[in-house]
Amino acid sequence: MADVFSAGPIIPIICRSYRRDTCRNVPGSAGYPNAAAWSALNATIGGRLVNVVPSAKYCASLPGGACTDAQWTSALFRSTIPGAMNQVNWEQGYDLTPPSLCLRNATTCGQGDVPIYSVEAKTVADIQAAVKFASANNLRVSIKADGHDYLGRSTAPNSLLIHTGNFQNLSVTEAFMVGTQNMGSAATVGSGLHSQVLYQQAKANGKIALSGTAATVCAAGGYLQGAGHSAISPLFGLAADNVLEFHIVVASGKLLQVNSISNPDLFYALRGGGAGSWGVIVSATFRTFPTFNVTQGIIQLAASSNAAAGAFAAVHAQHIFDLDSVKGSQYFYLDKNSSTSTTSILTLSTYMANTTTAQGTALLAPFLNAALALPGISLVVQEYLNVNINDALFQSDDSVGTNLVLGSRLIPAASYRDAPAMVGTVYEQLLDAGTTDILGHLVAGGQVAANANISSAVHPAWRTAKTHLIVVNGWTDATSLADIKTLRTKFQTTQLPIMEKISGANAGSYSNEADILEPNFQTTFFGPNYAKLSAIKKTYDPADLFIVSAGVGSERWDQWGLCTV
Repeated sequence: MADVFSAGPIIPIICRSYRRDTCRNVPGSAGYPNAAAWSALNATIGGRLVNVVPSAKYCASLPGGACTDAQWTSALFRSTIPGAMNQVNWEQGYDLTPPSLCLRNATTCGQGDVPIYSVEAKTVADIQAAVKFASANNLRVSIKADGHDYLGRSTAPNSLLIHTGNFQNLSVTEAFMVGTQNMGSAATVGSGLHSQVLYQQAKANGKIALSGTAATVCAAGGYLQGAGHSAISPLFGLAADNVLEFHIVVASGKLLQVNSISNPDLFYALRGGGAGSWGVIVSATFRTFPTFNVTQGIIQLAASSNAAAGAFAAVHAQHIFDLDSVKGSQYFYLDKNSSTSTTSILTLSTYMANTTTAQGTALLAPFLNAALALPGISLVVQEYLNVNINDALFQSDDSVGTNLVLGSRLIPAASYRDAPAMVGTVYEQLLDAGTTDILGHLVAGGQVAANANISSAVHPAWRTAKTHLIVVNGWTDATSLADIKTLRTKFQTTQLPIMEKISGANAGSYSNEADILEPNFQTTFFGPNYAKLSAIKKTYDPADLFIVSAGVGSERWDQWGLCTV
């Protein structure tokens, strides 16, 4: 871009001081790089330094002056825009003074929480140059693979973005070695490779690897650092349980090989210790498993009232262990059109490995029969497919481009076993409190529980959990800032006290699908591992170059990672 070497936009002031010992350098501060310095960085990385703008401003620059609806809501399209996030609210500077927003089709556009420049890295040397430049110039750094980030950790105001979306390499082997030990079949995956490609390539090699059910999740990025749950986790464990090695550029600019022998403390931290806190991942190597067929059961029901939806949730809780014999998984979602709607749609997608369609149908029959016997519950869709697991998990794209925040807790297996009626009560009370979306993930138990002896940063709550339960709060661009603030804080003020009736107090959460405003994130996201993680952080990142909200060490910084507190 023509103005790539300008000093960049000056967005609203969010630090009182720009002394090096308290704040990162931002445009307008004495230590911020001048145009010559940016030009020199650009030359070093082969011209891959670009100006970054919010997605709405990017769309306004296209022929015709706008993105189509299909483009705006496409995760694949948005992943090509350096400044875009899947959920547009993370691009907005709601908390800046004054607020800085860039909304679709708006007449004005601020920089918001979007970085100023991006290094569109293609080589390890590009990443190393960016890290060393940021360190030498005391800059805020943000790291993004593709923007599939529900906590907004891949973006930050006044930052230098290191974008790894071009690292899409994939190689497979039947004998991956760590030292002299043969770890078996594995895939080495670039940090920018999408899950949809991973599933296609794994299938072509007769394998399956753990990743998400979304098309644009990058398995070797933040997904893995958060722990990484999958539809095949009850069979094989979490993604973090199955990673064998990383290659990562740390704060010194060095490229490290990290595994159980080389830098084992960092290997511990990268497996569940939180996205964005440790360095820039170049690649990760995962175990792979022989591919297999699953019966995928797709059931959709309608609940005529909140009470009916609660009764359904109680019956579902009573039958949640029915899938244990095949280590099955399930995504069970409740959706209402609005907080005032009386009807909920209940969608369940179930994965039952190595079963016939008849066997899968039989496994779900006791639950379905009990649910349909409830007043106010009616069947909308019932379908059973027998397909290759790679095809079952493959998605062609993800529908994004909205404004939403999440809140979540890991729900212990004991709650389902001992108090299924309370699960139903929690659902009904959440709905009565105006909750419109409750997402349930049956992705624990089985091998996730059996892997409790693995020494990693995975929150121990994963090992006793049965599900991960999420509530979603969303809004439109027309929503007022006051109402947006209420929605952003609703989980902590209203929904969490209800959810704690089944999660228990001080329960854990999956840090990739959670509330960025967790006041005790150290406990909620990392549990008893936090002190060890903090010590590892000081070893590999003593100056806190890699800081993300609610990440290790972030308690030392303001919410933007710009000034110490």
